[in-house]
Amino acid sequence: MQFSIKAIRQYQATTLLFEAADAFEAQRQAEAQGFSVVKVTRSARAGFSFKRSPHFPLVQFSQSLLTLLAAGLSLVEGIEALCEREARAEFKSVLEKLSKKLYEGFTLSAALEAQPGVFPPLYIATVRANETTGALVEAMERFIHYRSQIDLVRKRIIAASVYPSLILGVGSLVIAFLMFYVVPRFSQVFEDLGDKIPFMSQMLLQWGRFVHDHSLGVLTFAFALPALAFYVLSRPGVRAPIGRLVTRIPRIGEYVRVYQLARLYRTLGMLLRGGIAIVPALDMVMGLLPPAMKRSLDAARRDIREGQSLSIAFGAHNLATPVSLRMLRVGERTGQMGEMMEKIAGFHDEDVAQAIDWFIRLFEPLLMIVIGIIIGFIVILMYAPIFELAGAIQ
Repeated sequence: MQFSIKAIRQYQATTLLFEAADAFEAQRQAEAQGFSVVKVTRSARAGFSFKRSPHFPLVQFSQSLLTLLAAGLSLVEGIEALCEREARAEFKSVLEKLSKKLYEGFTLSAALEAQPGVFPPLYIATVRANETTGALVEAMERFIHYRSQIDLVRKRIIAASVYPSLILGVGSLVIAFLMFYVVPRFSQVFEDLGDKIPFMSQMLLQWGRFVHDHSLGVLTFAFALPALAFYVLSRPGVRAPIGRLVTRIPRIGEYVRVYQLARLYRTLGMLLRGGIAIVPALDMVMGLLPPAMKRSLDAARRDIREGQSLSIAFGAHNLATPVSLRMLRVGERTGQMGEMMEKIAGFHDEDVAQAIDWFIRLFEPLLMIVIGIIIGFIVILMYAPIFELAGAIQ
């Protein structure tokens, strides 16, 4: 959802647009950038719509700009080159605004900050922490690596789900063909038999007659139901309780928690390696977590601000597994906390990836068996009247 925020910074009032799950999260994003929030309202654009506004290709932008900077172009020249190449009007406008701010003497982080709805606080903070030391290229390389690692598990899930989705799609089409085309025609053939056929076959043939008599309404419902389900499931107010239910499932809920912790550790690792202190870094990563873990992280942040070590605070508020807790202690002893957090994230990502592979290997044959049983059951019920007639003739 998109929120409009009226805020003040350095005695200047401004209006900002943020993409966030709720008003509280939008306010937190604004405050993390140094704004004093006056009012938060939901944007009028966030109404009933199936169309999603396109997201600025941040990783592609960073990779292209990094290549141009490495080739010897200045920052302004690099962004102007990207602007000249960009054909999409909404993205070209973003680059033009960046170029204009740089010509006015703003730093890159300030230019990025002027478009908070496009560039996330993490990206802005990473650039700001490194541009004063001249390490802008390293900051962008670090962010690109971070995003590629964050998306790795998601890409594995998508790749692993292609074959099961294909099986499910083909199986559903076969079942739909039987139920909406074949069964109605069988029902016409056997409608004079009355109660001489098995009860389940009667129910199936009655369904066939119903579809034949109300074909337009049934087809409309068949297409409208998936669309409605997709829309309902895309709403944040629906996804949140579903997410809470999933986390309560034994084993699956634990892997979901580990995945969320991996994102937390990887983001913290990137920010710490970029020179950002731990407490501001914790403020920035708050939006990555679900509400229950946000409360735990907020409590851990207060403990750290009061002087507790990171490992003790995370352990006390259930933000660490036994393995990550030991690794955090090692990071505190060596002073390499940023690198250690990235190693923890890699360890957890591997655990999640193995669990996904195991689940898909088990799910594929089970899915094929279930679809086969359903199709076989429908076919047997359709042919049961024929078997009854053959028996009666004998």
